[in-house]
Amino acid sequence: MNSSSTGGTLDLSIVIPVYQEEKTVPVFLDRMKPILESIGCTYEMIFVLDPGKDRTEEILRDAIAADPRLRLMVMTRRWGQPACTMAGIEASSGGACIVIDVDLQDPPELIPRMVEKWKEGYDVVYAQRRSRKGETLPKRVVSWIGYWVINRISEVPIPRNTGDFRLMDRRVIEGLRSLKETHGFLRGLVAFVGYRQAAILYDRDERVDGTSKYSQITGSMRIGLNGVVAFSSKPLTLATTLGFFVAGSSLFASFLYILVKLVTGHGMITGMAPIILLVAFLGGVQLICLGIMGEYIGRIYEEVRQRPKYMVAEKINFAE
Repeated sequence: MNSSSTGGTLDLSIVIPVYQEEKTVPVFLDRMKPILESIGCTYEMIFVLDPGKDRTEEILRDAIAADPRLRLMVMTRRWGQPACTMAGIEASSGGACIVIDVDLQDPPELIPRMVEKWKEGYDVVYAQRRSRKGETLPKRVVSWIGYWVINRISEVPIPRNTGDFRLMDRRVIEGLRSLKETHGFLRGLVAFVGYRQAAILYDRDERVDGTSKYSQITGSMRIGLNGVVAFSSKPLTLATTLGFFVAGSSLFASFLYILVKLVTGHGMITGMAPIILLVAFLGGVQLICLGIMGEYIGRIYEEVRQRPKYMVAEKINFAE
């Protein structure tokens, strides 16, 4: 445990983003509370709720009435899991903060080991997956490709097969608070902040109930795209390189065509089909390059507007 950890009045803050999980919340609490109590430290559990149509909010309010260590933040609208996670982290008051999903795919039984690593002096302790039960093949493929691309081009190393399930010391939390980005790519932001980090390997379980309410494929692709654009400018370099390559190839093909025409008296290409294919190829390259630049311009536009990363409609059981 670092000396900076004494800044919080509690030992641990547990941040749990929630969206339409009325069946899993009671199971989560029954499994989480004995684990936290066995550690022997003070804690709070902060549920950050994306408003939905089920009884999740009602169930959480009833749970808070029975246990003062529980807190609830209700967002003004559906902001998405990354925004909810950052809202909970920034509202936490513990010496360390642990982010975990309510679906129990990430086992809370790892928390005591995380706390042990924290007490050994590590500022970040992240859970690294050995296996991924309950995830579809497309989800696994998207994750593998995403991590491969990000780690090939990212300016900071981001551990593979990790999610938001991690422990962060208070000084890491303060570092995250000082950052102004709105994308909420937590694993990248934590890697950017730095400090001493350690991994704990585990096998990811299936969901306790139902299916994820957050989109696995499009959500993962959106988060991965944020990771690529936010932590590397290499795609812009790739677009430039691709442009020079296509232009050079076209110039070479032109010289070759003229040479063949002079020597044989006939051109290499006849008919409209090759011309159509060439134009389509060049158009595709141009659209790819414009798309890459558009992603960066879009992120610049988001940051320049300086809109808040999230808005909270109500806080329940927080100290003034």
